[in-house]
Amino acid sequence: MAKHSSTHGVRGGVLRVLEVLRVRAWNRGDLAILLCGVLGFLSLTFGAPLLKHGEAAVPAAELSARSRATPSSVPWPLSATGGAQGAPAESASAAETAAPGPVLPEASAPLRILYPAAAIDTAVHPLEPDASAVATRTVEPPTTMDGYWLTPFGTPGNGSGNTTYIIGHSWEGRDAPFNHLSSAAVIGDTFEVVTVTGTIPYRVDSVTTYLKDSLKDSPIWDMVPSRVVLISCYTEDPWGKNVVVSASPAAG
Repeated sequence: MAKHSSTHGVRGGVLRVLEVLRVRAWNRGDLAILLCGVLGFLSLTFGAPLLKHGEAAVPAAELSARSRATPSSVPWPLSATGGAQGAPAESASAAETAAPGPVLPEASAPLRILYPAAAIDTAVHPLEPDASAVATRTVEPPTTMDGYWLTPFGTPGNGSGNTTYIIGHSWEGRDAPFNHLSSAAVIGDTFEVVTVTGTIPYRVDSVTTYLKDSLKDSPIWDMVPSRVVLISCYTEDPWGKNVVVSASPAAG
């Protein structure tokens, strides 16, 4: 009802202006008054903004629904470092700080062990025990002073898929190479294994003594790629115990 009265008043004002213009000359002020009156009349009549071009009028209810459905702003997803969206910052940081492993020659047969702290400088020969010995893990090396590599298990070097086992006798009454593992080997020692494809440095991770009866069930037989395990009799009790030295590749 109020809108109808306003429309009637604007229409009357426009008619009065036109009446005045009929009796006197037109000027710029007259034209401005006439334009304002026409715009006011049309705005009140059709209820839509006339000075915003290129967009159809939208009812107030629909505008309210759009406002609820569409966020006022959508932030661009950023990484923690402020860059555009991409790999998570945490993963990138882990990749940058991860220490690379030592570069190893390709996995191949071991030929020699050089362990100065334990007075070992001895040849290593391949030894292929029978299936029963492998299953029971009770392998007896030949009675020499050399070392023996158990071929059914791992091979040292890049691409290793299991632990490499090298075994040798300790001797009573003779200064044999493996005699000093029991007394001289300590964690942190380094030694070298010479292979067909190159020489690999190792760092001692553990030195453990086992009863001979319990050795076959110990964790040393867990599959650990690139690990080297040296096994001999414990010098203080060669008939009842074994000494086991476990090592992993060291940075060159």
